[in-house]
Amino acid sequence: MVMPRFVRPKEGDSESSPNLYVANCGPAVGLSFDTIASAFSSFGEVKGVYAADESGARVIVSFLEPASAHSAFIALNGRPCPHLGGRSLHIRHSILQPPSCREMASVPVSLNASDLNIPGLYLFHDFISVVEEGQLLQAVDTGSWISLSKRRVQHYGYKFCYDTRNVDTKQHLGALPSFVSFILERISLSPDIPETLDLDQLTVNEYPPGVGLSPHIDTHSAFEGLIFSLSLAGPCIMEFRRYTAGSWVPKTASISGTEVENPNSCSEVSRKAIYLPPRSMLLLSGEARCAWHHYIPHHKIDKVNETMIRRGSRRVSFTFRKVRRGPCQCEFPQYCDSQSQT
Repeated sequence: MVMPRFVRPKEGDSESSPNLYVANCGPAVGLSFDTIASAFSSFGEVKGVYAADESGARVIVSFLEPASAHSAFIALNGRPCPHLGGRSLHIRHSILQPPSCREMASVPVSLNASDLNIPGLYLFHDFISVVEEGQLLQAVDTGSWISLSKRRVQHYGYKFCYDTRNVDTKQHLGALPSFVSFILERISLSPDIPETLDLDQLTVNEYPPGVGLSPHIDTHSAFEGLIFSLSLAGPCIMEFRRYTAGSWVPKTASISGTEVENPNSCSEVSRKAIYLPPRSMLLLSGEARCAWHHYIPHHKIDKVNETMIRRGSRRVSFTFRKVRRGPCQCEFPQYCDSQSQT
């Protein structure tokens, strides 16, 4: 189902719209959609309540009749609503805009990688303990962070260069830190991991609430075929996209390392999503690593099936890779910069 998109009406069209944009109202402030619908139903039949954006604090209330919406606007705009905990609501009229090719349907969220049927994708729950998680967070918090536009990072082994989306193999930062030694050992000894590499590059990302990652594929020529990502502190949803046309290679580089070519283009695309809980380890290999874009939506609240899950005050990821020396010769040339003909 396509998420309805609502916009401000043109001048003079307000009273003809049955839809209201309501701020200071939603799951983020403790109000469920059912509670909101019940409160507004005293003005007329409510067709539905929708999230207005990813904040969780702004909703669209859609009535059956425009007159009902107008009555609710007159009665509640800028005033406390006794049926919603006395919250003062900020309301304006809104109209439904037809969806464009850039507005894609929501995707069901899986809890296990096997449900997605993406070759080479694995998710290991509780890969580390709560105590180990705390020790890792303490270790990086004593280190030096590099500030990007919306998040902070640390690099070990080799620094990732966001302007080229690659690493400089001549600039070795040293061995990976001792505080991740037990993770590397656990990876190498795990019977559930199909193969192992001498992992030599680590990027630590810290995501504040509401910050995600735009769709991208890690540069083929930069890293070998296994990428491990450990989630700490807070949960998130990761979406995977397989484009049937066009190259993954970005038209422009970005200091944040998140820009890709046409991430929401109208070309045919397969989309799947998975929930990453804290202390889980995600493995991208084979097709999942080489041919699927991975993406973290920029949300403060994620909807996992019928449950609304608030992201934590921070999410920290440890991404382990093996720096590639020489060109990539994978089976996905349309996504591979080593084999690109453009």
